[in-house]
Order: sequence, then structure tokens, then C-alpha cells
Amino acid sequence: MDRPRRLRQSPAMRRLVAETRLHPADLILPLFVREGTTEAIPISSMPGVVQHSLDSLRGAIAEAASLGLGGVMLFGIPEHKDAIGSGATDPDGILNMATRVAVAEAGDALVVQTDLCLDEFTDHGHCGVLDANGRVDNDASLLRYRDMGVAQASAGSQLLGLSGMMDGQVAAVRDALDGSGFTDTPLLGYSAKYASAFYGPFREAVQSSLVGDRRTYQQDPANRREGTRELLIDIEEGADILMVKPAMSYLDVLADAAALSPVPVWAYQVSGEYAMIEAAAANGWIDRTRAIEESVVSIKRAGADAVLTYFAAELARSFR
Repeated sequence: MDRPRRLRQSPAMRRLVAETRLHPADLILPLFVREGTTEAIPISSMPGVVQHSLDSLRGAIAEAASLGLGGVMLFGIPEHKDAIGSGATDPDGILNMATRVAVAEAGDALVVQTDLCLDEFTDHGHCGVLDANGRVDNDASLLRYRDMGVAQASAGSQLLGLSGMMDGQVAAVRDALDGSGFTDTPLLGYSAKYASAFYGPFREAVQSSLVGDRRTYQQDPANRREGTRELLIDIEEGADILMVKPAMSYLDVLADAAALSPVPVWAYQVSGEYAMIEAAAANGWIDRTRAIEESVVSIKRAGADAVLTYFAAELARSFR
């Protein structure tokens, strides 16, 4: 008789034979930075997560570095928005200012990353600019992405997260960076990003003004092969890292990506995934600590080389 239970009989044995391990360096902490505030502001739909001021951001970066996290991903929340997201390319816009603050605080301890998308900065809330008929104009949006990429690299961003899901975005930003002398700035292509209900709390976090939805440019949740197609396109265009987003509902797509990709593959445990765990735990329906670890382990087990998660700091503290 086979007796697999021999390797499960004690915590020490289970730890010794574990096939998947988490390490702080595998975790990336998303951080929101709000213009015009002098203190951190709690986000009601994401208990424990805040909109940072520039001052409180310094503390968050210092903690992330001390915990040995792999990096942070910055999102900016401007006071004023317009149709083209002017704040995204303003050197003194909140995201570029926050980048300079974060890079100065982090030093060489972690990788400061920035979200390259217009949705936080546009008054209509879409990830690109609109044409005369109110539709997202792919190629006009690429021009804004090019300028945004150069602005973020100039501010010191060490990895640009291209999350807008416009066709050709990796090639466009790579060309703009290379033409401006930023040949060493890597690109994270949000390659398989789905039009998901699990982004809901994020809308509050960035004070989104979106009307309608993003289904004309984010992927249909029904499609798995299309995710592979998007991944292959981003590899060909020169992405240095690929992203699957969300994570937990798309572990099949993540496993596909990990199997085919010659570059690192990451996954994002998004706001709704975080909020569901917090809400269920607050009601006493699940063991919070075990659910957090199990959820992130499942993402790693499916093939993610690194995971963006709002639990990053908490998990890193638990490893000590």
C-alpha cells in the first residue's frame, strides 16, 4: 500500500517536503498615494489599506524595505482630472512626486514600480483617451502612454507596469523609453488582464470616476486561449515581465503563462480578492491567517514568480 501520509505527520515534516514556498522577496505591495492629504486615509472597502500622504508613504516604504519585500507598486490619486489625464505626465503630478519620494526612501532595498495607466487621472475614468464618439481610442492612448512612460522613468521608476490593455502598448512605451535614453528601464506587461468584478474596491481606493465598463479593452473572463495570445504578443513586443490579473479566478491562465513564458510571470491578488477574505474573516466564517497564506500559496503554486498582494507586509512579518 502507498502511504503518502508518512510525509504529513508533523509540522516539521510538512515544512520539509513543501513543494511551494513563500518568501518576502516574492511579494510586491501595492500602495495608493493621494494628492492634497497630510495623513493616511483608510479605504472602507479594503480594511487595513489606506490612501497615503507623501509623508506616510515614506513610512510604508521603509517598512516594506525592512521586511525584505521584493517591491512596491505605486498608484497616484490626483486632486484634479481631465479628459486626457494631464496629471499622469506632469513631472509634479502626484504619482511622479510619490515615485521620487519612494525611490529616495527605498534606496537599493526594493524595486519601486509605477502603474502606467490613465484611469486614475481621467475625468471619465477610462484607461485611455476617448474619441469623438466616446469610445476609447487605442492609438491616441498609446501616445499618452509613451509620454507617461518617459515621465515615470524620469521620476526614477524602476519598473513600469503597463496596465491599460491597449493593443501595442508594450512596443509603444519601449520605443519611447529607448528614444529618450531609458534603455535600461524594464516593462511589466499586464498581458492577461480581465474585465473582472473583483476590481470593485480598487475603484474606491483610486476614487475612480468611471462610467460604464472596460469590456472593450480588458479581456472577457470566458476566454483562456485569448490570454495566451495576449501574453505571446507582449513577449514579442519586448515585455521584460508578464502579468496575469486577477489571480485567483484565473489560475488556469496563470499556469498557461508560466508554462510558455521565457520571462518572469507575476500575478495580482486584486482588491476584491483581498476584501472577500477580510469580510469573511470579520464575520467569523473563515480562519483569516490560514486563508491569507493559502490564497497566496495557490497563486505561487500555479506558477507566479512573484505576487502583488495587499497582504504582502503582513505575510512577510509572519515569516520571521
